[in-house]
Amino acid sequence: MSTTALRAKPAATDSAVPLAQREPGYQAYLMLRLAFTVAPIAFGLDKFFNVLTNWPHYLAPWVDDIMPGTAQQFMYFVGAVEIVAGLVVAVRPKYGAPLVAAWLGGIILNLLTYSGFYDVALRDFGLMLGALTLARLAWHYDRR
Repeated sequence: MSTTALRAKPAATDSAVPLAQREPGYQAYLMLRLAFTVAPIAFGLDKFFNVLTNWPHYLAPWVDDIMPGTAQQFMYFVGAVEIVAGLVVAVRPKYGAPLVAAWLGGIILNLLTYSGFYDVALRDFGLMLGALTLARLAWHYDRR
């Protein structure tokens, strides 16, 4: 029996799916893209309604002092930026992911300067690393 006869033929479904879509890196890219599209939009929308939490409560006093208007009015601005960031990730993740990472960096700075929210800052640091990972994957997979 020849060696070619011993090789298993690929399943029909394997050949029907492009190689890139079967790669674990591409699948991770899609999952992160979905997460960093949905999460910023959902959290951004909630800045207008305060259903998940009272968002102005997380604003460091020094930020509230330098921003015009009330803390809630600033949260409206924050919410709008987060919604836009999520939409940019959906459309062009190689540009949106660094935007989300930078935004999370600003949130981390705010939380680290406001005692009592270090746990949330650590969580957002993990999210920032995820956004940076998406950015790296997007530079490989988002070749439009």
